[in-house]
Amino acid sequence: MSETFYVVPEDQHNELVASVYRARGYKKSEAADGARFCAEASRHGIRTHNALKALHLDHLFGSAAGGCVPRAKIEKIKTRFKGAEVWNANKKLGQATGYAAIETAIKLADRYGVGMVSVDNAFHYLWGGGYVMEAARRGYIAYTNCTAALAEVVPFGGKFPTLGTNPHSWGFPTTDAIGYPIVIDWATSVVAMGRVQQLAREGKELPPGAAVDENGQPTTDPNAAKFLVPFGAHKGYGLALMNEIIGGFIGGSLPTIRNRWDKVGDDKGTCCFFFQVWHPDAMNAGDFAKGRSQSDNVKVVIEDILGHGNDNCLLPGQVEAQAAARCAKNGGLLFSEAEIQAFSELAKEARKARWKVSDFKVAE
Repeated sequence: MSETFYVVPEDQHNELVASVYRARGYKKSEAADGARFCAEASRHGIRTHNALKALHLDHLFGSAAGGCVPRAKIEKIKTRFKGAEVWNANKKLGQATGYAAIETAIKLADRYGVGMVSVDNAFHYLWGGGYVMEAARRGYIAYTNCTAALAEVVPFGGKFPTLGTNPHSWGFPTTDAIGYPIVIDWATSVVAMGRVQQLAREGKELPPGAAVDENGQPTTDPNAAKFLVPFGAHKGYGLALMNEIIGGFIGGSLPTIRNRWDKVGDDKGTCCFFFQVWHPDAMNAGDFAKGRSQSDNVKVVIEDILGHGNDNCLLPGQVEAQAAARCAKNGGLLFSEAEIQAFSELAKEARKARWKVSDFKVAE
């Protein structure tokens, strides 16, 4: 049987999440960005990176540990390249930094065709797909990657975790063609650590080959999972390595001490972000068959891929679009009973009324 979900009004969700951020010292605009981002993740069914994950990460490695500094200001570093900006985030909240970076990259793309923003000394921005989806909805192609909060992934052929889960996220403006933006977003491990935490919370098992215990032995028990493994063996390893190298060019810290503040000493322990946005007109060769427009051409390419008996194939972003449609139908964000209980604990922290499952209607 499918899991039961409960409908939480978005305003109620955002007010609670923002209240927790404010209680931890974040200013109103940062708290609003944090809540908005968490709502977007929940709307699109990204349960591994919802508010529970965001605030848990902040507690473990962020404002409670010095890895994220409430009210920090972004410093722009001078560069000779007009289409690129380089920032020192000074450990500002990741969601607020991520939103600012994608907006800046969009403005650069409007002016130069392509815009790039590199961010040093950042705190994890959570679900990369949320930022590129925002750009894709507005007609841009976008890409982002980051160095994940911790080195939790054992490299292919190795035995010690020296890589982050290091996600890659692409967004494509395909709403006119298919009704929603194609968003390709994945961690470079078989599962994200947020998935491990979600499954542990809900008493479910991990898929085989996703994690190992503290002795390096494969496990499907999320409570015993200590480290993760890359997807696709050497292929996922290569993609995870890419994030670390890009971070290295920006100013990134050593993966094995990142966000481990008891080990950093006089080194660095912060994350790096990389954003790139480009305007579709900047890559338009104009030679589309049968007089098609650029958008029409993208549509027929997608139709050809899904044709020839492939009608049942899903497109990246389709499941997220379906989740968003279900939320819209129910008039709120959808959470499981276990998630409602976890939000109730957050309400206690923010000195707000605790949530009860009985207060929310069951989702259709």
